[in-house]
Amino acid sequence: MHKKTFFLILSCFLLLLHANAQELNARVSVLSNRVGTSVDKKVFNTLQTQLSNFLNTRKWSNDVYRTNEKIECSFIINIESVMEPNVYKASLHIQVARPVFNASYNSALVNFQDPDFLFKYVEFQPVEFNDTRVQGTDAGIANLTAVFAFYAYTIVGLDNDSFSPKSGEPNFNKAQNIVTNSPEGKSISGWRVFDGLRNRYWLNENLSNSRYNIIHDVIYTYYRGGLDKMYESEDEARSNIIQALTQLRAFNKENPNTMILQFFMQGKAQELIGIFKNAMPPEKSRVVEILSEIDIVNASKYKQELQ
Repeated sequence: MHKKTFFLILSCFLLLLHANAQELNARVSVLSNRVGTSVDKKVFNTLQTQLSNFLNTRKWSNDVYRTNEKIECSFIINIESVMEPNVYKASLHIQVARPVFNASYNSALVNFQDPDFLFKYVEFQPVEFNDTRVQGTDAGIANLTAVFAFYAYTIVGLDNDSFSPKSGEPNFNKAQNIVTNSPEGKSISGWRVFDGLRNRYWLNENLSNSRYNIIHDVIYTYYRGGLDKMYESEDEARSNIIQALTQLRAFNKENPNTMILQFFMQGKAQELIGIFKNAMPPEKSRVVEILSEIDIVNASKYKQELQ
């Protein structure tokens, strides 16, 4: 083969590989300390590997991601009990880190605990998902991949929102399709309006409801207009973050007790304290007033650290 032809083919292959780069760099951990010795624990190692491959080798959008642009995320499955052979009741902790421009710091984009995760898994069973056939033939098996696909789409949507205004909508629509066609079965929950106030249904509803569009502006302003500008202008960055928090407070007054407020604020207390620690006293007082309303759990911490 002629050398020029070889390098042309190689370049096309690398370009195709680059264009198809997946979005997630996900780590899956399965904790089984609460499960007795009657269960062979190596099944959970196999599950970790299969779910990691499922998340990291599948395309979750039509966007092109470079290797260094992949979204860093972790999924921790805590097995709580064995309901019946191969059927497990668990909680799922999802964490997503977003890099801040011109900094070595990563900000939490997601830090969420899903307590309602029941699934069926037989070692080495195929871990597959079909957007057009979410329910599958076995609800427990279908629920395993439906839950992970739901969070994968949601994560990509939130990451997109943080870089470009309202650009996560196609991903939230994909997640909404999973909610609409979610698996139904004994003890499977988290997908329906009556399953509680903090579940997958409400998370997607809040992200998809056009009445709540301001949330997407908040996400963009906080990350792109705020954190990403800290390097070039701390004053402008803090001003933009206060704008995002002010919008969030107005949203909360109009729509009290929505899930998305708690979801957004989860894990941000120390980050916000660090951002405003060196601000002028009037700015500190203003942000403490806002945060004391929208993050009541950490109100005393803000007052202690920033006043």
